[in-house]
Amino acid sequence: MDVSKLQETARELVAPGKGILAADESFGTIGKRFDAVGIESNEESRRAYREMLFTTEGIGEFLSGVILFDETIRQENSDGTPMPEVLEGAGVIPGIKVDKSTVDLPLSEGEKFTQGLDGLGDRLAEYREIGARFTKWRAVITIGDGIPTESCVEANAEALALYAAFAQEHDLVPIVEPEVLIDGDHSIEQCYDATEWMLNRTFGELYEHGVELSGILLKPNMVISGKDAPQQVSVEEVASATVECLLRTVPAAVPGIAFLSGGQTDLRATAHLNAMNSMYGGLPWELSFSYARALQGQPMEIWGGDVDNVQAAQKAFHHRAKMNGAARSGDYSEEMEEQAA
Repeated sequence: MDVSKLQETARELVAPGKGILAADESFGTIGKRFDAVGIESNEESRRAYREMLFTTEGIGEFLSGVILFDETIRQENSDGTPMPEVLEGAGVIPGIKVDKSTVDLPLSEGEKFTQGLDGLGDRLAEYREIGARFTKWRAVITIGDGIPTESCVEANAEALALYAAFAQEHDLVPIVEPEVLIDGDHSIEQCYDATEWMLNRTFGELYEHGVELSGILLKPNMVISGKDAPQQVSVEEVASATVECLLRTVPAAVPGIAFLSGGQTDLRATAHLNAMNSMYGGLPWELSFSYARALQGQPMEIWGGDVDNVQAAQKAFHHRAKMNGAARSGDYSEEMEEQAA
């Protein structure tokens, strides 16, 4: 394990003013999102869509890295350049999702376990050869009647730690993603408790498995009310609850925290990140973003699978990345959205 290389890559991924695009949707997930805007999902449409995003001019000014799906990291753009090289040429670091999605946790209704540890070492070696410099693994925690349970939290925390150890052994920075889902009618207090619990267990397991914390990134949910909760709290309350929870759980050795958007609207995800960075100074880690829908929603809808819409879609994508880049320093405002419109 080359600790200095891991540290260097991790710091690059949370460079000031930049964040990470999560373009690692599985076949099922991107199929649903394409279907919602009238795009047929096939190998070529998925390739063309990702090429549209990755060749947006100036992308490297606001994006430090892109998380790819297995299909995408093996594809080429229309002129035959491998996708990892397309990103490198734009000044963006290629990464790869390495988990194999979730299954129902046995004997625990409503809970999930992330699989993919079998053969992981071999896959990591191949991905590094193809061009990946960092990786991602997502665990899913659901809040509901009697859940999360101890067994779910423990199983997923240990899997995250084992994954991270495998990744570092192959000199790949692991992004550790323990996501407490926004689905449900739970309160922000319930989200806080579940997030604090999961993060404490995850870092305990990372320590037990010898993972070098200065060479990882954390990709957590924000502490937020469930999307069906009768009481939705303010942007400032989300920012405060999130940062206070992280201060209680995340060691200072971790270089950066790149939030997932988790079903928030694109504007709300940007506003929450901005509030955290404007309300708090001198934090031990960078507060960044690793968004999927919150960066891609509008560009996907504008593109619609039509080559004539590429330029307009790229403009929308560049704008969203720029807004989140501004939120990295707390300099974002709604007026910036209006000016762009």
